[in-house]
Order: sequence, then C-alpha cells, then structure tokens
Amino acid sequence: MKIAAAQLTCIPADVTANAARATALAARAGDEGAELVVFPELTLTGYEIEALAQDPALWLSGPDDPRLDGLRSAGTAVAVNAALRTDGPLPALATLVYDAAGAHLTTYAKQHLYQHEQNAFTPGTADGRFTLGGIRFSLGICFDNHFPDLPARGAADGCRVHLASSLYGTGDGITERATVYPGMAKEHGLYVVLANHVGPAGPWTGCGGAAVWAPDGTLLAEADAHTTTVAAADIPATQV
Repeated sequence: MKIAAAQLTCIPADVTANAARATALAARAGDEGAELVVFPELTLTGYEIEALAQDPALWLSGPDDPRLDGLRSAGTAVAVNAALRTDGPLPALATLVYDAAGAHLTTYAKQHLYQHEQNAFTPGTADGRFTLGGIRFSLGICFDNHFPDLPARGAADGCRVHLASSLYGTGDGITERATVYPGMAKEHGLYVVLANHVGPAGPWTGCGGAAVWAPDGTLLAEADAHTTTVAAADIPATQV
C-alpha cells in the first residue's frame, strides 16, 4: 500500500476552503498511486485555537458533516484532523478516517492536549485503530506522539503503521520532528507517517518535512520545507 503524508498551508478558520485544498491534495496523491493520505493537525481550520473557542460553527458536527463530502469523494482513503463536536461544551481535537469509498472507519480524539489546547478541547479517552488493505493502523496527534506508551500499545495490538497528524514549527519543532518520529519507528518497529503544516499555522510557522519512516528508523520519503505537497512511500502488505 502506498501511503502519503500531506503538508499544506491552511486558510485560517475557513473549513470549506481548507476542505477543498485537502481534497485537491488527496486527488493528486491518488493520481500518484497513494491509497491513503494523512493530513496535519487541524487541517480544516488551521491551528486557530482562539477562533475555534469563539465559533462552534467551525467544529464538525460528526463524521457525516457535509463539508467533508468532497474529501470523502476524492477516491483515496483519508485521515483528516479537525475540531469535532462532542456531547459536552468543548469539541474534541480529532482525526476522522474514511476509506476510498467515503465510508467512515474510525475517529480518534487526541488524548494528550498541549498547553492551551487543554482549555479549548476535551481530551480523548481511547486509542485509535483501523484496518485498511489488510494493514492495521494506530493514530496519534502531535503531542500524543511524545508519549511512548501510545505507539507501544499500537504495536502490541498488531499495528504496523502509525499515522501522526501534527504541527511542528520552525526552530525547536524541526529538532523534535527529526528525533521523535524516527525514534518511535525504531523503538516500536512501526512504519511512521507524519503529516505537517508548511508556512503560517496559528502562532507558528510550519516547518514542512512531511515524511515516512521504516521500522528501523530509515527515512523512506520526505517533503521539503516550503511546498504544499505529499511525501509517499510503499508499505508492504505483510510484515518483512
């Protein structure tokens, strides 16, 4: 299975426009042979925490929110991250996964909220898993991936690929991105797929570098630091 890690510059607090950008990128990845595309943290709004706190209209109503119809029809499986309405007063910071036919496979809510996210979102309480093309996947969202027990549980549960929807900025974010993810791959024997922002992203500037690492920590594919694009690599259907 060819898996693509996406990077893009989001339009602040514009769900419709960002969904269209993601749809175009998913279609492009599909044309290049990708069967699954993973998008960065808060793809549908950009990392606009204040706007999300002030305007619940920016939250997805659920997996069937019509603003995702185009992305769900792009012809590839997608993992897209957004603010998602919950039964409480705060949304979840969630990754929603759909197959190539647009069917909802799973939703994972970020468990380890970062600093100011703790006042804007409700934390998740369960790990994220799904199976596609005979491969079992685990999910993590940015700061989640700094907690080794999360990918360790995925590996113990039979997952072979860990999908990370993230935001890493220039400066310290470049170092974190370059150490956390290949280290995770090597420690837990997982393929690791990192999607990231590039350019302005809330208070940060995304450093790009969307990438895929092999279970021994080897870099398989990597995007640059400036371009809206995808980095894609083939994941074997059986464990090597």
